[in-house]
Amino acid sequence: AVSYGNLLFIAGKGAHFEGDIKAHTDHVLKEIEKELVNAGSSMEKVLKCNVYLHDLNDYKAMNEVFLGRFGEEPPVRTTIAVYGGVPGNSLVEIDVIAYI
Repeated sequence: AVSYGNLLFIAGKGAHFEGDIKAHTDHVLKEIEKELVNAGSSMEKVLKCNVYLHDLNDYKAMNEVFLGRFGEEPPVRTTIAVYGGVPGNSLVEIDVIAYI
């Protein structure tokens, strides 16, 4: 993570273990939350989120885990499927911009 003023930029997090898209998404969101809290922020302070999927067919299942994790006012989000897959064999990678 890198902070600039009151902004916090957290690089893409993936899940590098066997599992389905729901397990990977849950793991990645928990890792992001840990990093946010360590920096003095929270999931509710995320402004922008990018989601990179290994397979666009996983969108619905990823979204089921994703929804509700960022409080009442979720961040703006871009979701794409990555040609060639997400690095490290993760089914999902997520990066965020938050405020502190």
